[in-house]
Amino acid sequence: MKFKLPFNKQQQQPVQEAPKENLVRVAHATDHFIQSIKNATNNPADLIVKSLPPNVTLIYIDNLIDDQTLNNDIIANLQSKPHDTPEAIEMALSIAEVSQSSLLRETVELMVNGHVVIHIGGFPQTILANIASRESRALSAPENESQVIGTQVGFNESLSTNISLIRRYIVSPNLCNEKVKIGTRTSTSVSLLYMRGIANDQMVQTMRQRIKDLNIDELIDSAVLAEMIDDNSLSVFPQMLLTERPDRFCDGILDGKIGVLVDGSSMAIVSPQGFTEFFQSQEDQNLRWQIATFLRLLRLAAFFLSVYLTPFYVAALTFHYEVIPQAFLVPLSESRALVPFPPIFEALLLEFIIELLREAGARLPTKIGQTIGIVGGIVIGTAAVQAGITSNILLIIIALSALASFTSPSYMMGNVIRLIRFPIIILAGFWGFYGIMLAFCFILIHLLRQSSLGAPYMSPFYPPRLKEMRDSIIRMPVPLTSKRPALTRPKDEHKFVPEPVKPDKS
Repeated sequence: MKFKLPFNKQQQQPVQEAPKENLVRVAHATDHFIQSIKNATNNPADLIVKSLPPNVTLIYIDNLIDDQTLNNDIIANLQSKPHDTPEAIEMALSIAEVSQSSLLRETVELMVNGHVVIHIGGFPQTILANIASRESRALSAPENESQVIGTQVGFNESLSTNISLIRRYIVSPNLCNEKVKIGTRTSTSVSLLYMRGIANDQMVQTMRQRIKDLNIDELIDSAVLAEMIDDNSLSVFPQMLLTERPDRFCDGILDGKIGVLVDGSSMAIVSPQGFTEFFQSQEDQNLRWQIATFLRLLRLAAFFLSVYLTPFYVAALTFHYEVIPQAFLVPLSESRALVPFPPIFEALLLEFIIELLREAGARLPTKIGQTIGIVGGIVIGTAAVQAGITSNILLIIIALSALASFTSPSYMMGNVIRLIRFPIIILAGFWGFYGIMLAFCFILIHLLRQSSLGAPYMSPFYPPRLKEMRDSIIRMPVPLTSKRPALTRPKDEHKFVPEPVKPDKS
């Protein structure tokens, strides 16, 4: 079932006239202007009002502006030579971004975004100078997508800083950056980035329209935006990639994908995204193709191991003893001799304990969390086996499944692996291998029906593209990867000339 309801609902709404408060103009008189600003902002404690001779008034929000720029470039210029018209003040200010406005709502919106409002008594407009100073943490290495070979810098919460990082990688005038405001109460800046001449126009328009059609009060993080503009927000599988690596973001942009940055979020959105791409790491591009291929195959094998190993154990011990090797029956029976619970309850109990330890380790401070994860796992596991609550063989299987779930480079896909294990274990406990096959078929059909920005989610396997398959699971040598992935339907299919030009011997 496709989640199209929010967009269809908004398209069916009739066009409404602009509210009257949007058309309120700036007052001529200084006193009325100051009072209107206070009323519009509910007179906050950090609202600063300064008067300069002869009749100039400065209004701004403290802590949102650069005090040094305010004193040196605005107040000093206005005090050195009085100016009596808005045009004269605009020419006198040595600020890169200066504009005028005659609407009160526009003036207030820019002021809360770090602009200084300059008003001259008797004139029905304001001068707005952008001297915003937003605090942000320094650039650091990515925490969730670490790698050994490659760049060691990640996005932070500043939109301007993140865009500058991208422009360091992509030094091209064809890099398009479209900015949109989302959130009727937060007015969060969202940037849509793509490469003109490579990105598919239809995909760009689809992403642009989905973002503009959103009618919400607030937008705090890019993960919320990704869920709202997904093709199917009801699916547990992510259809858009969330990454904190600028190199992976730029690599997707150059492949014809579309990127979205949200001000205040350190995670960027990349779309469209195929299922197998969630198991690919940016470090694969920096390793030799043989090693990168081995690691990709290892991650996919870990996915199936994490999802199906515990259900296979439960099904075998409950219904299908004949699949267990005869040499393994004796130690397996001895390990389960003191366990009073059926295999399904035993497996669910251990899986629940593992998830408790993992969540506790993630929420506690770093040093304590690592200690809890290691010591807690050893103590609880040993005590559970000695008390006869579980068998030592199942403890090994659960530990392998937990380790395998960490191999996914995408945190969102790792959470999916953690979740879907539980219903598969339940089905295996009730119907054995038939339950496992039922779960496998359901997941496969669900994945085949999904799409990412209109592109097939299981590409290149469905629909089958033989030439694309070789570079999805297997990381082909760089000289053989001259074409961009067909998933993005790029305008320019080739990254470089497939065959080098041979020198003329004549």
